[in-house]
Amino acid sequence: QIEQRIEPAKRAAHSVSKRLQACLQGQCGSEMDKRVKKLPLMALSTAMAECFRELDTESSLGKVLEMGCCIQSSLAKIMAEFEIALEHYVLQPLNKLSEEELPTILKRKKTLHKLISDWNTIKNRLNQAAKSSSNSTGAGAGPGASSSANKLEILKEEEEEVKRRVEQCKDEYMADLYHFSTKEDIYASYFIKLLEIQAQYHRQSLESLDSALAELRESHRQTEPSFTTDTPVAGYYGVSLETHLKSLGREIALPIEACVVMLLASGMKEEGLFRLAAGASVLRKLKSSLASGSNALEEFYSDPHAVAGALKSYLRELPQPLMTFELYDEWVKVASLKDTDSRVQSLRDTCSRLPQDSYNNLRYLIKFLAKLAEHQEVNKMTPSNIAIVLGPNLLWSQQSTGDPMQLDLASVSSIQAVVEALIQNVDTLFPGEVDFNVSGMFMPPTNTRLCKAAPVEEPAPTTPPASTPILLDEEATSRDPEARCQPASPALPRPSPEAAGPPTPMMTDNTTRKGKRPALARPTMPPPPVMQPWSTAPAQAASPKALPRRTVPSRAPSIPPPLPPQPAPRHSRDAPPSPKPSTGEADTVATMDSVLGTTEEGQSLPAGGSPHATS
Repeated sequence: QIEQRIEPAKRAAHSVSKRLQACLQGQCGSEMDKRVKKLPLMALSTAMAECFRELDTESSLGKVLEMGCCIQSSLAKIMAEFEIALEHYVLQPLNKLSEEELPTILKRKKTLHKLISDWNTIKNRLNQAAKSSSNSTGAGAGPGASSSANKLEILKEEEEEVKRRVEQCKDEYMADLYHFSTKEDIYASYFIKLLEIQAQYHRQSLESLDSALAELRESHRQTEPSFTTDTPVAGYYGVSLETHLKSLGREIALPIEACVVMLLASGMKEEGLFRLAAGASVLRKLKSSLASGSNALEEFYSDPHAVAGALKSYLRELPQPLMTFELYDEWVKVASLKDTDSRVQSLRDTCSRLPQDSYNNLRYLIKFLAKLAEHQEVNKMTPSNIAIVLGPNLLWSQQSTGDPMQLDLASVSSIQAVVEALIQNVDTLFPGEVDFNVSGMFMPPTNTRLCKAAPVEEPAPTTPPASTPILLDEEATSRDPEARCQPASPALPRPSPEAAGPPTPMMTDNTTRKGKRPALARPTMPPPPVMQPWSTAPAQAASPKALPRRTVPSRAPSIPPPLPPQPAPRHSRDAPPSPKPSTGEADTVATMDSVLGTTEEGQSLPAGGSPHATS
């Protein structure tokens, strides 16, 4: 039996050492430092070190990469120590066993078999020689008999020598077998040592990883953004409602509350809400923001269609619909009822059978949809329209797996009828008010994106002359869209009653002037140089020409144009005479009067340009 175990033991030692050699990642037989540098884990550590140097030291990603670099370097050293111990305690003894000790025993066995074969051959020759020698002895003495006797003696000597060698080789072979049997337990300990070294390697690696992970989790938890401070952030989409609420300790699902609060702030009067599709990229970004725990949702307040799409997507991706699979048949039966009172009573009974989590979230959502329907004249979303677009996301059969395309027409109409009835009878089915911001985590942004102009103090109403066009605020704004968000011009101070003089009556086309129009104060600056008086009447009336578009200013003036001078008012006989103007003022007044071309009574000047000229 021992002899039969020699060959399998040699094959086992050779095969295991060969495969174990292939498992080594470092260079076999090299020193510790060289081996560590050649390990793949050390290359990974070097790559992480190069990456985290390019990142900000305060970045969480940079901190994780820095810690990962240290851990991979530590694991590489543990790996190198493991491979060195493996070579010393396992590979070298197995190689010696398979290459030296066991082959020696097998070689001696082969030699013994050859000696035994030679011994058998010599014995056969000796027997033949003995027979021939006896035959020759019986025939008579002669030279042939003496040669046969000599040959027989030689064969006997050879047979004795081979027999001695066989006995010697047999003794040595038996000694090797006994030696193998005594050392078989030692050979088995090589494989036990292999497992012990592996266990030690994995144990040290696990200890290093555990300590590093504990430190990483502690540092990452301090900087991890989350909606709640006492619960970790998890994925919200595609998670069952019960698991989601239990993990966060909430009553209303976070995506439902977040979307409802945003829609209440900016989407209640949006036409086609829940019906018009949002942009895929914006919707994906909003869902990622909700699922990652980011609370920076201000940018989505301006896109209510994306918020509505995120709410529909959450309801559709629930493993079980909000109105549950178990009550699907009950809801369908309610839809078939014609009597209004019976339908409302059945709806109340079916709602009471919902799980508490589903009931709370359904009540919250239906209350919001009813509030949305209050603005149906603006947003065009009646209870029927809301039921059409949201019904398949609130209830579906277990066979349809939440795909609205798999619902048949009868099922769709039943679901729509149920959801519409829930919205219409919300106060009866779900009495009481609902605090939509139940968690207090979502607050609409305080700063709006609409540009509101500062209030401007209106100047005293004055009647501009017919020759001076004035743009109203609305007209100027409509001509220049950029002026809508420009800051308002500074308010003009109201003139004092003493400086303004008597009030100017407003004139329209349907009224006639009953008295003389008082003139404004005299100007204190000369008129613009471009306006020159005509000394003579023009030869022919010049046709007006439109200015090129490029010369027209792009913006309306922010200050009113200067008022033209008006003729001095006539004083009554009892009034004190007005002071005579100086020479410069008299010239200025004469020039402005000639420019206006009208008398104080509003009549045209003659061709001579003097108000006293007569035809």
